[in-house]
Amino acid sequence: MTAGPPAGRLVLVATPIGNLADLSPRAVRALADADVVAAEDTRHTRVLLDHAGVRVPLVSYHDHNEDSRTGPLLDRVAAGETVAVVTDAGTPGLADPGFRLVREAVERGLAVEAVPGPAAALQALVLSGLPMDRFAFEGFLPRRAGPRERRLGELAEDPRTLVFYVAPHRAVADLAAMAAAFGPRPAALARELTKLHEEVWRGLLPALAERASAGGVRGEVTVVVGGAPAAPPPGPADLAERVRSLIAAGSDKKEATARVAQATGTPRREVYQALLDHRP
Repeated sequence: MTAGPPAGRLVLVATPIGNLADLSPRAVRALADADVVAAEDTRHTRVLLDHAGVRVPLVSYHDHNEDSRTGPLLDRVAAGETVAVVTDAGTPGLADPGFRLVREAVERGLAVEAVPGPAAALQALVLSGLPMDRFAFEGFLPRRAGPRERRLGELAEDPRTLVFYVAPHRAVADLAAMAAAFGPRPAALARELTKLHEEVWRGLLPALAERASAGGVRGEVTVVVGGAPAAPPPGPADLAERVRSLIAAGSDKKEATARVAQATGTPRREVYQALLDHRP
């Protein structure tokens, strides 16, 4: 019986976002074991590999050549090779190249692995002091003002903490747009994470936007914004009006009172009392 070709693998390897000491031993092994490393910037990755003492062939893989490089790289995996994927910093696929390779590898039934490690989004979230139980990673906002404002408008009522990547040259415009869309919410701006000049600004969005406008922002930037505050509970007059609207639509008083109580989380007796106290 003839053995088939060895099983190949696509391995996504998270790399440091600034501090080279954050490269994990597992990441070093994954890079050393690869037949080729697909890198967003081969010059940048060569510095990382030299630091780790790894000698392995490099090939570029970025937004401008993924159309031509995805198929050949996956062909190598199908032939039994190990292809490691890295970006300039952080986890491949998170606002960086990598997603298309994974998607097409899965479609072809190829093995995909991931070596966890640094991600600026999580680092900034942890340092922000804002709620971390539910959050949404939004990546980069659209560059043009119109699409950016529309996207922020869509997020204005989201109760989750929001995490954005911000290019330094767009930080002033992006922060001003966030302040206009979200108002005075608590926020944090983290720059140069894990590097010598790491800094976190915390405060209300308008104050952060003003600070950025006055002095500019340097380095890699991640902005974390508190979610939309919960709507205040309806008052007695509002409860009474909701009950009357249901009655006008055909419900009897008992049914209307029960429906409003369930919809608002208000005890039924309080809804009924509100109806008595606020007669037209």
